[in-house]
Amino acid sequence: MFASLKIARLSTVTAMASRRMMSTKLEPLFDRVLVKKIEAEAQTKGGIMLPENQTKTHNGTVVAVGTGARSREGDFYKPILKAGDKVMLPEYGGNKVDIGGETHYVYRESDIIGRWN
Repeated sequence: MFASLKIARLSTVTAMASRRMMSTKLEPLFDRVLVKKIEAEAQTKGGIMLPENQTKTHNGTVVAVGTGARSREGDFYKPILKAGDKVMLPEYGGNKVDIGGETHYVYRESDIIGRWN
């Protein structure tokens, strides 16, 4: 009886913690970058529906940037990217994170392919 009560409490605590994490703002650490992917159009301007594999996007907008990578001496290398930059992302990778009901991804700055001008 007590074991099932412990499990019920644990699942309740876990659910509360995950809800709390979703409502808070994530601040990336060190050389991490928080990115919101740009949704690709599912239909062309002419009205043609694109297949799902062609609507996958590898572009995003930088939402937040960490303090930068750390050197062996303990100094920080200044990050190249800044919030608002449009970037090209790798096809795979990044950690998926839900913040305020929206999907974001966390990448290392060195994993991001490039910045659009």
